[in-house]
Amino acid sequence: MKANWQSKKLGDLLSVQNGYAFDSKAFGADGFPLIRIRDLKEGVTTETKFNAAFDPKYIVNAGDFLIGMDGDFTCHEWKGPPALLNQRVCRLQEFNDSLEPRFLFYGINAHLKAIEEVTGYTTVKHLSSKQILGIEMVVPPRIEQRRILTLLDEAFADIATAIANAEKNLQNARELFESHLDAALDSHAIDHIATTLGAEVDLVAGFAFSSSRYSNHHDDVRLLRGDNIMQGYLRWEDVKRWPKSESASHEKFALKEGDVVLAMDRPWVKAGLKRAQMVTTDLPCLQVQRTARLRPKQNLRADFLFHLTGSQAFSRHLLDVQTGIGVPHISGAQIQDFKFMRPPLEKQALIASELQWLQEEIQRLESIYRQKLTALDDLKKSLLHQAFSGQL
Repeated sequence: MKANWQSKKLGDLLSVQNGYAFDSKAFGADGFPLIRIRDLKEGVTTETKFNAAFDPKYIVNAGDFLIGMDGDFTCHEWKGPPALLNQRVCRLQEFNDSLEPRFLFYGINAHLKAIEEVTGYTTVKHLSSKQILGIEMVVPPRIEQRRILTLLDEAFADIATAIANAEKNLQNARELFESHLDAALDSHAIDHIATTLGAEVDLVAGFAFSSSRYSNHHDDVRLLRGDNIMQGYLRWEDVKRWPKSESASHEKFALKEGDVVLAMDRPWVKAGLKRAQMVTTDLPCLQVQRTARLRPKQNLRADFLFHLTGSQAFSRHLLDVQTGIGVPHISGAQIQDFKFMRPPLEKQALIASELQWLQEEIQRLESIYRQKLTALDDLKKSLLHQAFSGQL
């Protein structure tokens, strides 16, 4: 630490205002915006409005620094319109004259993350205002804080631009594949036949296996649940299993290589349905209720079916017919109702091969862009470390 830098507790430099427990009965679509933890990351808008009287001391304004006190301990700058400070969100305020608020903003998250890493929890981690006030930060003279802020603001602005460009390129790569996918599948050539999924696949919805009979033995049979079907792959961490000795009686729900599976109830991603996934390994496996297994009949190739169920047309169909207020869900009949143009088998093979090649190229580009994003994030951390250790 430099000679003229001092280590100080935040309690000597600022105060913490805890949010108020506003009555949830007055929450709704109309009223004054109310900030909840889930609104902090974007920091520009709120999902909830409060339609009742309130104390104006809880009004948050653009530029205020807020910390979520459950789950992810991170300080965020509010950039949205005036909104109310709800419980389990706190505001940093009443800064000492010796402290530039934005200097604190740049430095506090490393300390919050250190607290988060050592905080035990049963369901979710909790942060207290006392812990925040107890944080010790190295604070240089205010003129030095301003110099460091100028360097960090310039560097972070450039990094933000680079991140935005990388994310845009990543999105462009995904959109390129989607456009080629839809173009390849949306053909009305004379040799293509109008049909439905119900006519071209055997569809089976999963079985309600009793959770009390789940097994922990590695040699037992995997159970495929909706949570195992991810965007582009099957996730097997913490997989549930079924006794192998009892699997024969559930043969109807056994998956085979080439089956296409999808979740029938789960939150949809913004772009549509989480992509259906083709089973290639990790067998034997039994499917659990609220999953659908699509097994192609003789006139449909498995690889063509896989790409078909990844198309925007298929996603739009399911988004149009989904039901349910809390967690949207779809039925087997709704999946079978999907209409499409079926090419001859040899053309299906060609289309699937071209799409597979393009998908692999897009995945290669995505890997490059993700590496760039990781490198930019590492650069931010390095700059912050230098700034708060007197090396900048």
